[in-house]
Amino acid sequence: MRRSQIWFVFVLVSALEFMIPSVAHAASLQQVSNWGVAGLPSDVTMFIYVPDKVVTNPPILTLIHYCGGTASAVFGQAQGGGIVNAADQHGFIMVVPSSGRCWDVESNKAWTRNGGGDSHAIKQMVTYALGKYGANPDRVYSTGDSSGAMMTELLLALYPEMFKAGSAFAGMPAGCRGANESTTGSGYSGACAGGSVTHTGAQWGNIVSMMDPGYTGHRPRVQLFHGSADTTISPMNLNQAVVEWTDVLGLSTNPTTTTMGVSLGTHQATRQQWKNACGYVTLDTFLSIGGDHGPSDALFQAQYVVPFLGLDQVGAVDPEIAQCGSGGGDAGAGGTGGSAGSGGAMGAGGNRGLDGGRDQGGEQRSDSGTAGGTGGLAGIGGTSGTGGAGSGGAPSDGAGGGTPTGGVDSGSLGCHCALASNAANRSGAVALIPLALAILARRWRRGARSRTRPDRT
Repeated sequence: MRRSQIWFVFVLVSALEFMIPSVAHAASLQQVSNWGVAGLPSDVTMFIYVPDKVVTNPPILTLIHYCGGTASAVFGQAQGGGIVNAADQHGFIMVVPSSGRCWDVESNKAWTRNGGGDSHAIKQMVTYALGKYGANPDRVYSTGDSSGAMMTELLLALYPEMFKAGSAFAGMPAGCRGANESTTGSGYSGACAGGSVTHTGAQWGNIVSMMDPGYTGHRPRVQLFHGSADTTISPMNLNQAVVEWTDVLGLSTNPTTTTMGVSLGTHQATRQQWKNACGYVTLDTFLSIGGDHGPSDALFQAQYVVPFLGLDQVGAVDPEIAQCGSGGGDAGAGGTGGSAGSGGAMGAGGNRGLDGGRDQGGEQRSDSGTAGGTGGLAGIGGTSGTGGAGSGGAPSDGAGGGTPTGGVDSGSLGCHCALASNAANRSGAVALIPLALAILARRWRRGARSRTRPDRT
């Protein structure tokens, strides 16, 4: 091969190498810098996942890790459950906070709107992402496991105008704290973890109301998962969360439907659903029969989480609001369909929730209730889950919390994700290959012919 041909091949290969790596970089979890405001916890960092193709004005899902976890670890769990694939398919963005410890869901600071705690930090990440990535402020959701589930429920109570729905795996009711526990703690309530804290619906409703006094707008819908054999966070927390959210959402104390034998991981589960006045499911619970903490075999199962949050649907507003409107009916609202206010007073007409404790057909239902269990060994330093011991001796209570595949590129800041235009770049690069090969073949044939001709003088 002549020197000119060798040079041509070199240029061709170099050009293709220059183009193809720029399109081969798929979306990945990326750290974000300069997202915060003054006064937030210094050890909390922000990560984000922007799919290769996002929808216009995309929804946001916050994904919150377990006690002792990290953004990359919970992202790996979400990959296993199918949430990341769902983001790729439906084009929503994931905001993933990281602390490496238990989230503070117990202190007064955490319970205060814009109070400088962990809850404020996560809210600020969402605010940043809304502006930075052109996301939809009317379609913001949350999910998390264990400590992240507790934070999810707290965020729904604390910022109801921002979050439209949440899905919590092995959490506890928003505002749960033992009577003698510190109001300046940095984790979660050991008394609640052990299942010893109980309140009436009106009391739970008052706790939520006091987090945002005077709020009368739309309240987020809630999805809850728990294992009946959970010894880290007692399943009594599922019972109490139902008491809390039926009051806050103005629902009957009895479920609209109860379904036995639902497949959830490797276990069967009892699923109970509550519909609001216009027939939309606003409370959805799963009790995994014999399931452990998490439940570890059913974390972030997209088949249940994505439809409940409405992330598989397009639209400028949340699907529930599109169907039912954005009316109130929250604790303390005092409007028709409203649940008990801070003084235990009923809404207009004295009816509690949807229909005074009856189902939509007016027939009184029997309620066998959700199986409880006194359970609960672990407070903050209690028995660890199957994920192993977390940093500082805290339980790594998200089962399967090991290092995920496709983790964080720690060397990159901001989002360097490949967006939708990469598909066009890739197709353009591929289209050039046959042309380049044809030119190369033509030059090769010409060189071969010239080598077989007699030398000219």
